[in-house]
Amino acid sequence: MAVNAQVLDFEEYVRTRQDALLRSARRLVPDPIDAQDLVQTALARTYPRWQAIADKGLADAYMRRVMINTRTEWWRARKLEEVPTPELPDACVDDGSEQRADREMLRDALRVLAPKQRQVVVLRHYRQLSTEETAHALGMSVGTVKSTLHRALARLRAELEAGCYGYGPAIGTRRAGQCRTGMEDVCAVAA
Repeated sequence: MAVNAQVLDFEEYVRTRQDALLRSARRLVPDPIDAQDLVQTALARTYPRWQAIADKGLADAYMRRVMINTRTEWWRARKLEEVPTPELPDACVDDGSEQRADREMLRDALRVLAPKQRQVVVLRHYRQLSTEETAHALGMSVGTVKSTLHRALARLRAELEAGCYGYGPAIGTRRAGQCRTGMEDVCAVAA
């Protein structure tokens, strides 16, 4: 087979099978960019041996094997980030309970706001609508949304700075000295 015919044959194979090869690569590596790199590397390694593949119907199997071998080489060559130390570090498990507690506290704090203020805060900061979209959704002017949001955030900030919420039966139940760590972060959310 002439060199030009071999190049054209390989180009045709790549053009028709590139999507299937990329899907196979995505099963081997989780990152889409790494999957594209894996396909490109496998194609570059396969091209010089393309003429040696007698049955072109088995080219996909050959390519999959090259991708698996390449992925294994990448895995073996990775740099291990572990460094032996004489003492084990303190284990800290983040189970999400702090985030849930912060969300619950913010929900409690939102209850002190007037309904319109609460709606503006939720649409602007929770749903992340623009000022114009919030104004349109609530049938207000943009200036009214801005001033309502300003007053609502000032009220929330004052409530959060005044003391911690103790998750009692009512919103005004503050218990001094029971602030959880990270309260400054929650106050910053309301800022």
